[in-house]
Amino acid sequence: MTHWFHRNPLKATAPVSFNYYGVITGPAASKICSDLRSSRARLLELFTDLSCNPEMMKSAADSYFSLLQGFINSLDESTQESKLRYIQNFKWTDTLQGQVPSAQQDAVFELISMGFNVALWYTKYASRLAGKENITEDEAKEVHRSLKIAAGIFKHLKESHIAKLITPAEKGRDLEARLLEAYIIQCQAEAQEVTIARAIELKHAPGLIAALAYETANFYQKADHTLSSLEPAYSAKWRKYLHLKMCFYTAYAYCYHGQTLLASDKCGEAIRSLQEAEKFYAKAEALCKEYGETKGPGPTVKPSGHLFFRKLGTLVKNTLEKCQRENGFIYFQKVPTEAPQLELKANYGLVEPVPFEFPPLSSHWTPEAMAAFDLTQRPKDDRGKPKPEEVVKPVKEPDIKPQKDTGCSVS
Repeated sequence: MTHWFHRNPLKATAPVSFNYYGVITGPAASKICSDLRSSRARLLELFTDLSCNPEMMKSAADSYFSLLQGFINSLDESTQESKLRYIQNFKWTDTLQGQVPSAQQDAVFELISMGFNVALWYTKYASRLAGKENITEDEAKEVHRSLKIAAGIFKHLKESHIAKLITPAEKGRDLEARLLEAYIIQCQAEAQEVTIARAIELKHAPGLIAALAYETANFYQKADHTLSSLEPAYSAKWRKYLHLKMCFYTAYAYCYHGQTLLASDKCGEAIRSLQEAEKFYAKAEALCKEYGETKGPGPTVKPSGHLFFRKLGTLVKNTLEKCQRENGFIYFQKVPTEAPQLELKANYGLVEPVPFEFPPLSSHWTPEAMAAFDLTQRPKDDRGKPKPEEVVKPVKEPDIKPQKDTGCSVS
C-alpha cells in the first residue's frame, strides 16, 4: 500500500564563495576554501536530484561537513572554537516562513541549517519511495530507515548544537526547539505507519496492530500540540495534517481493538469500539477536506481520495457490520454507551531515531592549513550585515504527485 505524507519545503540559502582575499596566505588554505565551495554546491544540487539515494547523500554531506568542522572546532579537539567560526555570513530561509532569510555570521548556524536540510531530504526521499506503485519489501524498509535517520539528525541538532548558537532562533523559525521536536515526532510516527502496514500484511494479532496504531496516533497528537503556540498563518496546514493523521490512526486503533474484543466474545463492546472508529474516521475525512483547502507551506493534494485512506473506511464498515450480524444471531449483548478506554501499550515495533553524529574534521585541516588563514589581513568592513528584507531564491523542488495505488501492501 502506498502512503501519503505531508512535506514542508526545503530551506533555501544564498550562495557562499568562501573567497577571503588577503586572509588566505597559502595553497593549503586556498584548497580548503575551493573544496568547501564545490562540496557545498554539490550537496545543494543533490537535494533536488531525483536520482540521489541515501548513499550519495551521506557521502556528499560528510564531505562538506568534515571540511566545515575546521570553521567550528579547534584542530586539537579541545573545547576551544576555531578562529574562523565568525568569518563568513550565512543566509537561510525557513520551511514555514517564506523567502525572507535568517542570517548569522556563524559557521555553527551553517552546520545546523545544512544538517536540517539533509534531514528534510531523507523525509522527502522516504515520501517519494512510499508513494510508488508496487513498492517492494526492501523499498518499504528503506522508507522506514530513512525516516528514522531523519529523526536522528533532527534530534542531534536539537540536543547537541542548538544551544551553541550565539543568536537564538526566533519563534517559528526552523532552529527553534519546538519545531525540531515536531519534526522528530512526525518522523517517528510516519515510520510507525510503515510498521503498521507490515503488521497488517503479515496478519499479526489485532491487539498488536491496535496498540501500534494507538501509539502512532499519540505521536501525531504530541507533534500537533508542540506546534499549538505558533501563528496559524504558517502552521495551520501542517497542523491539519498532524490532526487528521491522529484521528485516522485512532480510528485504526478502535477498529482493531474491536476485532480483539470480538475474538474474546465481547461483541457488544466490539460494536461500540467500531462505532468509535467510525466517528474518528469521519473526523479524519472532514480534516482531509480542510487540509486541501488550507493555505500554507506543503503540497496541494486530496488525501481522502488516496487508497490508504479509503481502505480504512471499508475495513471499519465491514468489521462493524460483521459484529452487528454476530450480535444479532449469537451474542445478543447490550452495546455500551461509553466507548472502551484505549489503554494499549505496544511491546514491539515502536520506532526510535537512528543515532547521528557529524563526521570528524577533514584530514585536509593541518596546522599548516589553519596557519595559512591570517585574520589580521581581513578587510575592516567585512562584517557588514545583510539587509533583513533580502530575498533568497526558493528551492525549485521536483513536483512529485502521489502515483495511483494498485493496492499492494507496504512491507
